[in-house]
Amino acid sequence: MAVLKALKSSVDKTFAILEYFTVDRAEWSVTELAKELDASKSTVYRFLSDMQKRGIMYQDPVSGKYGLGLKLFELGNRVRIKSAFTDKTHPVLMEVAKNITETVHIGVFKDEQVYYVDKVESPQGLRISTTIGSYSPAHATSLGKVLLAFSSYDENRFVQRLKRYTENTITDCGQLKEELKKIKKDGYAVDYEEFEIGLICVAVPILNQKNEIVASLSAAGPANRFKKEELPNYVKKLQKGALQIQNNIGDFKLNIT
Repeated sequence: MAVLKALKSSVDKTFAILEYFTVDRAEWSVTELAKELDASKSTVYRFLSDMQKRGIMYQDPVSGKYGLGLKLFELGNRVRIKSAFTDKTHPVLMEVAKNITETVHIGVFKDEQVYYVDKVESPQGLRISTTIGSYSPAHATSLGKVLLAFSSYDENRFVQRLKRYTENTITDCGQLKEELKKIKKDGYAVDYEEFEIGLICVAVPILNQKNEIVASLSAAGPANRFKKEELPNYVKKLQKGALQIQNNIGDFKLNIT
């Protein structure tokens, strides 16, 4: 009996196809895979094409063969982030949100952007339109500026993308460099309505026990509630949370950039 015909759901069929892509055989043509599966070429092509559109597969432009795409790598990293990182950080995040009474986030540097890996909403009720797994620009957010200040990155490539989001966004390369130097010296960053008008964010680095940058931790709240004289207090509470996380994660190093 044909392998695909014996399976009832599209999910089962999709995973049956994926199982054939191994270290020893990383690429298959439609014809080769159809023969192996004892299925029609049109059926196999349809599944491979649908997976390619979602980044699960890629197609070599020269050979026309298919291989596993980067989406699977990203999904695998999400599992790793949860089991090795956010499971250890989320209780701390909840404590920081309670103490600072604003929405708190953890972000990592991915694809030259901020990638949100965890979030706890403010107990004061203000909801911020960020979701776990979404992205924000690094140069316009406190989370991102901390990650840039404490990480190595391709400066020449990055500075070409200094898009303006508000009148406060830093779009000048020299100004951003000076800002990042100050952030590294001070140990924290502030986003004064640079990404979204009405929103101010403060962030600090999260280091592992080798003092390597892993992520950044921020508190975000409405500009009309933010008091500059309270900035040292916000930073202190965030740094306390970052230190607790450092103690929890050991030498963990996130490699998804």
